[in-house]
Amino acid sequence: MLLTCLILALLTCVASPLITKVLGRNAGWVLALPLLGAALLATSAFADAARSGSADSSGSPVVAQWVPWMPTVDVGLGLRLDGLALVFTLLVLVIGALIMVYSTRYLEPGGKHGTFYLLMTGFAAAMLALVLADDLIVLYVAWEATTLCSFFLIARSGAGAREPAIRTLLVTVTGGLLLLAAVTVMIIATGTTRLSEILVDPVWSVNGALTTSVAVLIALAAFTKSAQFPFQAWLPDSMVAITPVSAYLHAAAMVKAGIYLLLRFSPVFADVSVWNVMLVTAGLVTALFGAIAALRRYDLKELLAYSTMSQLGLLVTMIGIGTPEALKAAVIHTIAHALFKSALFMIIGVIDHSAHTRDIRELAPVRLRMPVTATAMGLAAASMAGVPPLLGFVSKETMLKAFLDAPGPVWVPWVVTAAAAVASIFTFAYSARLVLGAFGGRADRSKDSHHVVREVSPAFWGAPALGAASGLVLGVTPFLLDELVTVGATAAAGEEVAAHFALWHGLVPELFVSLTVIALGTVLVLARHRVHRAMEPYDFPMSGLDVVDTAREQTIRLGGVVGGWTGSIAPRRHLSIPAVALIAIAAIAVLTIDDLPAVVDDPSDPLDWVLVVLIACGVVAMMQAKTLIAAIVVTGVVGFGMTVWFLQLGATDVAITQLLVEILTVCVMVLLLRRLPTTFEKTPPRKHVLPLLVAGGAGLATTVGVWALTGRREMSPASEYYLTEGYIETGGTNLVNTILVDFRALDTLGELTILGVVGLTIAALLRARKPSPERSANIQDHSPLIDARDNTVFVRTAAKLLAPIIVAGSLVLLLRGHYEPGGGFIAALVGGAGFALAYLAAPSDRSARVQMPYLLLIGLGVAVGVGTGFLGYLDGSFLRPLHPEIFEYQTTTALVFDVGVYLAVIGVILASFNLLGRPHANTPATTPTTPRNSDEVNTR
Repeated sequence: MLLTCLILALLTCVASPLITKVLGRNAGWVLALPLLGAALLATSAFADAARSGSADSSGSPVVAQWVPWMPTVDVGLGLRLDGLALVFTLLVLVIGALIMVYSTRYLEPGGKHGTFYLLMTGFAAAMLALVLADDLIVLYVAWEATTLCSFFLIARSGAGAREPAIRTLLVTVTGGLLLLAAVTVMIIATGTTRLSEILVDPVWSVNGALTTSVAVLIALAAFTKSAQFPFQAWLPDSMVAITPVSAYLHAAAMVKAGIYLLLRFSPVFADVSVWNVMLVTAGLVTALFGAIAALRRYDLKELLAYSTMSQLGLLVTMIGIGTPEALKAAVIHTIAHALFKSALFMIIGVIDHSAHTRDIRELAPVRLRMPVTATAMGLAAASMAGVPPLLGFVSKETMLKAFLDAPGPVWVPWVVTAAAAVASIFTFAYSARLVLGAFGGRADRSKDSHHVVREVSPAFWGAPALGAASGLVLGVTPFLLDELVTVGATAAAGEEVAAHFALWHGLVPELFVSLTVIALGTVLVLARHRVHRAMEPYDFPMSGLDVVDTAREQTIRLGGVVGGWTGSIAPRRHLSIPAVALIAIAAIAVLTIDDLPAVVDDPSDPLDWVLVVLIACGVVAMMQAKTLIAAIVVTGVVGFGMTVWFLQLGATDVAITQLLVEILTVCVMVLLLRRLPTTFEKTPPRKHVLPLLVAGGAGLATTVGVWALTGRREMSPASEYYLTEGYIETGGTNLVNTILVDFRALDTLGELTILGVVGLTIAALLRARKPSPERSANIQDHSPLIDARDNTVFVRTAAKLLAPIIVAGSLVLLLRGHYEPGGGFIAALVGGAGFALAYLAAPSDRSARVQMPYLLLIGLGVAVGVGTGFLGYLDGSFLRPLHPEIFEYQTTTALVFDVGVYLAVIGVILASFNLLGRPHANTPATTPTTPRNSDEVNTR
């Protein structure tokens, strides 16, 4: 059922461009339906779980679904719907549906709105995945997906939206990195990715340092998403986005992701003092800062942005208190806030759309004859101000009770309640400023008597009016929320919490605090002009946006400095840093390791020393080489020596790979020879001293590491498993290949994707930046070497015979790779060698090209790899190999995966040869004495 909800949201996202193309802005009507359908499915699933008695350790009903990706390591798509997830699921889907309906009238008719609906529905799917995730990896991916959707939705809002979008992205991505660190630590500490198991793991009670570290990381990550001090500046900055985006992402959904994260981890960290102090302090500071800043704004939307920040601060404070009563207050205020704040943003959009301004000063002389819109705004603002009988009053009463009963020293309840009361007084004041700023102005008939704005269509004001009316209905009948808040607070508290809401609880302390707030707030409203004049000269000493911009500039500057250390074509510069790091690691190991285990078995062999001498000779010869050709030759000696060494050690697949890489490297160098100097630049001997010392130190460190680590342990459990179970599990006898395409296929898929990106990068760079011009051949006209066709007779004759055989042999290696040395990568290198022979034998650049779409081959290779992964779901998980019998012959889908590797590698090789071998635009043609055709004019 949960997977159906998520798939329904994802299909909505996928179908949105087509629906928008057909219906235009009216696509919102259709796109709202599957979101409401998913909400109904989730509610039904939760009700079934409650009836069946399925509950977690806290007593909250729960629906769980696990779709494994890789069962052997317990990684998969884990979904879990408990009371807390249900609350946020309904907010995401129901508010999202209202926004979709609202957008049908807000967006301009005839415009191109495909990307808007695509990103909005994509955001809804990402938020749904976030709140349903029972796997930390899924949760993190969904968290980052909401960040990206927010960035693109802000960035598409006009020319002035670029910088705010970047600033928002920088802050929220910082939170994503903090969350990634927390996720990594939690997975390592608990040994699982299952969120439900992590939350009840005993490690939290026995490892205080771990608990504190993760609590800090989670809190900071949530602060960036929910605009809490000191990360609050991005929220008002993001108001450049259009109103539907602000109403959904930055009022009702995205900013609630941080609140959800804090509530989700509250059972673990509620008693951690650092967690409590961070949340209460940051929450109260943000609440006061946002409330005061809102009173100084003329832009109604900006005022709402600061008010959102303030309300989120109060929510964070409640979670920081951590008591069941406080968490109950946080859950109901989350619901109330989503209703009144989304309604207010949509109403501001209605006013802005109708009056073409949302500035209080410009609205003052305008007559807004919009009774329904004004009523809806009044109800939503009154709920935000905490005026009875609205839902905001009920949630504020619950919040004040929680603050008055806060645990800790005797002064804590007084300080927290006083700060919250002050923020609530300002909340009352800016709520009134919002309504009066929009509808309280007096029309100056002598100046603009004809400027009258009339009510919009019901389709426009219907969605915000429904949200505002819901606050009134639920305020009068708050008991309707008892069950929903009970299960939500129970899941957040980790213990059973009972919610019984009512407008009247008697003459209790929180009632008197509320009356004080309303009374002092009314005074501020009556004296609003004097208050504003008193506050106007003062400004905050620093801007959060300036801090973000400064951090961004300094980061770019630091990147330039660091890049300058290695940004050189001189190997001695960009290789020195990793070499020095290797030396440092070896030095630390020598100083810290007291004793090494004894050698289990002497791994040395007399042939080893012969190969060491051969390789050393190659290195010395390389150092003495004067020309580029000589350097290529002696480098090949080192590479072929390593190939023989791998063969002698029994690593046949590795040896074949090394051999083929050496061959293809020489082929690529041949393409570049005429574009490079013939000799090396002469440098004084003193400049060789430091590189020689660094290289020697790195070599010594490597030697020490090999000596210290080789042969000092028995066969590892993983090796034993592969040797004993590899054939049984995969049917393959080539363990190297089965590890790559069966056991660790996900790693190989990642490498395949990286290879594809490298191929695209090569193509982009070589197309954007032309190669250096070729050097003149400097060959006399009478020399036979001047004619490319005569000079390649032998190679061309051999290539006609050998190239097809080599390519055919590569296909044989591909097919036998599961059982004998071979596989997709080795086969592709062999096939690439066949194409390389054809290139080297060709008399000209144009005739050498293989007319194959190399970029398409790269894309097909990655697509085949991913598609093979989805085939694994037929047997339970992503990339699980299947072993069907075809004509009584046992096959495996791992072979199809290897085909993807083969195609991608061939594509990269062809891209390199096609693009590196082409002539430079400014290269003068070297014309032979008697050219046979125009193709031969520009020779290799």
